[in-house]
Amino acid sequence: MLQVNAITVEIGGKTIVEDATFTVMPRDKVGLVGRNGAGKTTLFKTLGGDNDPTKGNILRKGGYGYLSQDPRAAGQFDGRLAVNHILSGRNIDEDLIRLEKLRIGMEENASEANIRKYTKAEEQFRDKGGYSADSEARSIAAGLGLKPDRLDLQLGVLSGGERRRVELSRILFAGSDMLLLDEPTNHLDVDAKTWLLNFLRQYRGALLVISHDLELLDEAITRVLHLDRPGEDEVGTLVEYKGTYTQYKTSRADDERRTAKKAAMESKEIDRLQTLVDRFGAKATKASMAHSIEKRIDRMESTRTKAGAKDRVMKVKFPDPPQAGETVITVSHLSKAYAGPAIFEDVSFDLGRGERMLILGLNGAGKTSLLRILAGETDANLGNFEFGYKVQMGYYAQEHDNLDPHANLIDHMRKEAPPQLALTETQLRGYLGMFGLSGTKVFQESGTLSGGEKTKLALAMLMVGRNNLLLLDEPTNNLDPASRESIANSLSDWKGAIIFVSHDPEFVERLAPTKVLLLPDGEVDYFNKSWLDLVSLA
Repeated sequence: MLQVNAITVEIGGKTIVEDATFTVMPRDKVGLVGRNGAGKTTLFKTLGGDNDPTKGNILRKGGYGYLSQDPRAAGQFDGRLAVNHILSGRNIDEDLIRLEKLRIGMEENASEANIRKYTKAEEQFRDKGGYSADSEARSIAAGLGLKPDRLDLQLGVLSGGERRRVELSRILFAGSDMLLLDEPTNHLDVDAKTWLLNFLRQYRGALLVISHDLELLDEAITRVLHLDRPGEDEVGTLVEYKGTYTQYKTSRADDERRTAKKAAMESKEIDRLQTLVDRFGAKATKASMAHSIEKRIDRMESTRTKAGAKDRVMKVKFPDPPQAGETVITVSHLSKAYAGPAIFEDVSFDLGRGERMLILGLNGAGKTSLLRILAGETDANLGNFEFGYKVQMGYYAQEHDNLDPHANLIDHMRKEAPPQLALTETQLRGYLGMFGLSGTKVFQESGTLSGGEKTKLALAMLMVGRNNLLLLDEPTNNLDPASRESIANSLSDWKGAIIFVSHDPEFVERLAPTKVLLLPDGEVDYFNKSWLDLVSLA
């Protein structure tokens, strides 16, 4: 159970929500929704225990699993095997180490005390389900689309998407009483997403989830908490709705219509009363009446209903790319391996000016690795590639690896802008403003941004970079449907070349690729709409 009592959540001097109170009971399935940048992830970090509330308190009863939007399962655990990381959800990995130490101690000295210690530990391990834990962990990981051989690799060699699925597997394996999941379907193909939806339907604990996946919100939740925070300088409120996401949308629209109607009536009445004040205020015989009406207006203003601001729709236009040679990139016999067999071999292709190439392949097939090689972020084991004449490349990393968490948004933009353009701070803020990043937010450190805001910053950096070749790795992750559509429309009209990875069939269709590269085989084909059937599967 999660009990939230009068909490205030702040970040960067801004109040996200004030005096918020709600309870998530066992078996409750709750979705936390709101516009991109409203502060959902900041609130979630507080609920999950990463941050403390400024005021109020949070009571958590029972075990809980928290999947952050950007989990870094690697890092301090780079050397840990993926399967052992999943087993750590129930401390099975530590139990195995302890049991092995006791076994060795017993073999070296078969004293009655050592035998008793080992026997007791072994019984506890068996009662805990330790002997079946490995197969259970692998079953969950397989459901989330992780290949068996990938589980026997160290976390440090896995892709960002694989690490995230390992972390989600660990959380689900732990068997917690409550799950807090921030964008759990990111990096999941259609089969893995279907498996997760089935898991959440059968899950008997409490669930609190943030997602832009409308199917998950309709299938998995029975309550909605709407974080209503129209602007950066406004204090948000939580509004609760019963039912699925679709039912919430209907109820929310009804509420907004009623609120707008009430606000309009109040404004009309205030205007009418002000007209009377203006008419009678100059007359001595009516001055007392005018003063009384002014007090009434003041009282109405203090309790005036504010019509909800509509979510801003991004209006993005990438600038025309600088002229490049006829061939923008030539790739010859690239191969890549991480401490084991090659994930792809002998990949060769070329791409012409203005062409688009979609990279397809199952999770772990090397899609991200190939883009990182082309972006200069890592080296291939074999082969080479060469950019064409006057090619300027921009790279969007799905894990936002190229963002400095301690640098603010303006500094990121200034770093990417070509010096010869001599863009002013006002111009840089204008580019950020296209993506809804405005006001004091442009001076925030990027590490404080939500996943959706990081996506928008990274895309804005591509825009200011004056590139004619873009490498895009899942650029629509973390974006709401309206923002995804805006980005797709802008890129579809752009005249430069694009090499991209995406699980989003609608986004792929809008970008209209000319070629498809299938990994790990390295086969190249011309794109047609039949390939769309594989996009969500790959």
